[in-house]
Amino acid sequence: MRIANTKRGLEKRAFPLPVASALLAPRLIVPATSEKVLAGLKDKLLTMASYAEAAVNRAVKALMRRDDDLARRIKEEDDRIDALEKEIDEDALRLLARPASAFHLRFITTAMKISQNLERVGDEATTISRRVIELASEPQLKQADSIPPMAALAVQMLKDALDAFVNRDAAKARAIIPADKRVDEWNKRLHRELAAFMAEKPATITRCLSLMVICKSLERIADHATNVAEEVVYLHEGQDIRHQALEAATQKKR
Repeated sequence: MRIANTKRGLEKRAFPLPVASALLAPRLIVPATSEKVLAGLKDKLLTMASYAEAAVNRAVKALMRRDDDLARRIKEEDDRIDALEKEIDEDALRLLARPASAFHLRFITTAMKISQNLERVGDEATTISRRVIELASEPQLKQADSIPPMAALAVQMLKDALDAFVNRDAAKARAIIPADKRVDEWNKRLHRELAAFMAEKPATITRCLSLMVICKSLERIADHATNVAEEVVYLHEGQDIRHQALEAATQKKR
């Protein structure tokens, strides 16, 4: 499901209190004004996500088309993403000052974290666009052909994470996380190829370094998508699964 199409689905869904919370504490009645702000928060979050996705897609398209004009326009999109992050933070702080259920509190804090990750996706798209402008005046390297599929995987992870958020699908969110390793491996492979190519043809060093930066930005976008997926799991299961792989590796060494 495309992020642009998830908005209607989110509007139709209510977020009930978890069963355990309902049993342990009286149900809090959330004021109508808070419900309105919550709905606006959801709407802004999905709008921000659509801008972030579009910015990444356009940055990669600018690279392959060698379109520096398109690359320059990405900064405008990043400005909109930054503005939405500020609005979401302001809305969230207003909501935190009002009565809220345990689930709504998790939703508000999760929305703030997701918006931070989306803002960083926008920053990475801007970084890519800067490198695209630098590359536009020089012959394209063959390694650039590997960029679009890597970008497609990172953007798909982001789409799926937001889809899991909208559909309250923690299982789908968990399934996104292993894909991050694929993007990491892709990034490492391209870095090895580009390093070898620089050694073979020193005249390509500047272009190879720019492609390395682009690959690293895509790897970070996948990291942010993973962060969003982890927040979705926390929102709907109440379980913090961040850093589990690192903790497991540490325990094995002991």
